[in-house]
Amino acid sequence: MNTADQIAKDVVDAAFKIHTKLGPGLLESAYEACLAHELTKRGYQVERQKPQPVVYDGLEIEVGYRLDILVNGEVILELKAVEQVLPIHHAQLMTYLKLSGKTLGLLINFNVPIIKQGIKRMALHHPDL
Repeated sequence: MNTADQIAKDVVDAAFKIHTKLGPGLLESAYEACLAHELTKRGYQVERQKPQPVVYDGLEIEVGYRLDILVNGEVILELKAVEQVLPIHHAQLMTYLKLSGKTLGLLINFNVPIIKQGIKRMALHHPDL
């Protein structure tokens, strides 16, 4: 299993643990803090609200994009606590993968009865990597 796959497996396990203890209904920021704590306990480097600039024409432009969580500089976690995940949420994570050059992300919606229903794994192939 490669590193990104192992991170994703541990993230899913941590999300399951948090959802089992807290359930749905909290703010996204609460789940973010708990997930960051849980992953840090497991030995991962966790960056919360990491700025993600847009690079255009060789210029790095800060436009306010932020990755909810970046794990070990490798896997992007986009967290939600919404009634329904919309196509724009999938597009958002795909955009973050493209902008960052990362290949794996997880879209996790904690506002579901069963956390397995709220996790979407998204991968992007970067031909230049």
